[in-house]
Amino acid sequence: MLIADCVYFKRSLVYLVIRDWYTKKNIYFKRIFYETIEEYILAVNYLERKGFIIDGIVIDGRKGLVCALSKKYPVQICQFHQKQIIRRYLTNKPKTEASLMLKEIVRLLPFLDDILFGFLLDFWYKRYKEYLRQKTVNPNTKKWFYTHKKLRSAYRSLKTNLPYLFTYQKIKDMPNTTNSLDGFFSHLKNSVSVHRGLKLHRKIKLIEYLIAR
Repeated sequence: MLIADCVYFKRSLVYLVIRDWYTKKNIYFKRIFYETIEEYILAVNYLERKGFIIDGIVIDGRKGLVCALSKKYPVQICQFHQKQIIRRYLTNKPKTEASLMLKEIVRLLPFLDDILFGFLLDFWYKRYKEYLRQKTVNPNTKKWFYTHKKLRSAYRSLKTNLPYLFTYQKIKDMPNTTNSLDGFFSHLKNSVSVHRGLKLHRKIKLIEYLIAR
């Protein structure tokens, strides 16, 4: 059961890491220049060639990656990352009724199944459909834009990702977050920060040693 994500030390120092949920061991890592869909696919293909049987993959929900991987494997989008996405759109203290209600629905995400969550999301949309359609016209250019742009984006993110937010309820022993890997990343960064002042090549050696051990 793969958990896949990237850890950033600098823009020029990025590692794609894949952890096996069953053993809690990192089974793949690679220093990459950019976090791309291709790098994830190459990593999964490499593990397959090495004889790993993949029961499922948990990812943070990167656009395009879900579509690429779900053609062959059960994919779970990390619920924690999904909640973070919504928080970025709505902020920690949304002020409108529609935003507050959507935030409350998202808070319930870990406690619901796909049917009930989908029902609540559809109920919310029907209630605020006209509100979401409100437009604002720029008095100078006369061009219009949606007034509640970020709220629309939050809803669209949930609606798009809904088919992959509850895969863990259908696949035995699949986690619903990437927390196991996120926790490792926090420990990794703390361990590296202890050795401030290392030259780049030594820092790389230390990072790779800690990931692989």
